Amino acid sequence: MERVLPDGSMELIINLEEDLIKVYDQKNHEQFKSLRGSLISGPHSNFAVIDTACQVSTIGVHFKPGGALPFLSLPADELRNEHVSLDTLWGTKADELREQLLEAETPVAKFKILEKYLMELMIQPTSHHPAVVFALRKFQASPHQWKIADVTEQIGLSSRRFIQVFKEEVGLTPKQFCRIQRFQNVLRVIEGEEQVDWTDIALTYGYYDQAHFIHDFRSFSGFSPTTYHLHQGKQKNHVPLGE
Repeated sequence: MERVLPDGSMELIINLEEDLIKVYDQKNHEQFKSLRGSLISGPHSNFAVIDTACQVSTIGVHFKPGGALPFLSLPADELRNEHVSLDTLWGTKADELREQLLEAETPVAKFKILEKYLMELMIQPTSHHPAVVFALRKFQASPHQWKIADVTEQIGLSSRRFIQVFKEEVGLTPKQFCRIQRFQNVLRVIEGEEQVDWTDIALTYGYYDQAHFIHDFRSFSGFSPTTYHLHQGKQKNHVPLGE
């Protein structure tokens, strides 16, 4: 079992073993939702719990924030905190894709098939609204230094319109996205470190105080900062859970 932490992006996941993927209840790991073996994981503002035992062989796409939009027939925010079977979005094309991937003999062949299907299924222009392009660049570089008002002053949109456009393309509100990027920056800076000065981290990344930092960290990971650091796995966004 692993806890998958939010990073503001979306993922396409195709199980090459079972035609099944299980997503577990955050608190009660005896309860889970079973989905077909091909799914879209929407942008999350909280963590998800998965069972890696049934995903020993997978292929997929980790989209950049907003990058899945050209392949969706609905606004990205309708997938927020959701896992949706791919056939719900793509119909029979989802099954055809998985069948061809299973038949392909090499990883290179599988990736070529996946790329071909994505190009064929592109249903929207690949370009984002200029305001979203500008905001993503600023928010990812310095999420704790930019506010919505700072962006709207430079792009000529009202706050309400900007929030709407950003949600439709990225799947999260600008505020949620910035909070997650700040959280991700913290994970990057502590990765591999034996000792961490949590007070210094909180001040450096613009949290009001230690309590604010711990509250934000818990809301995204379900752990306190120190507990996360003790149990951190090889990938910063995948935390192994005890038996």
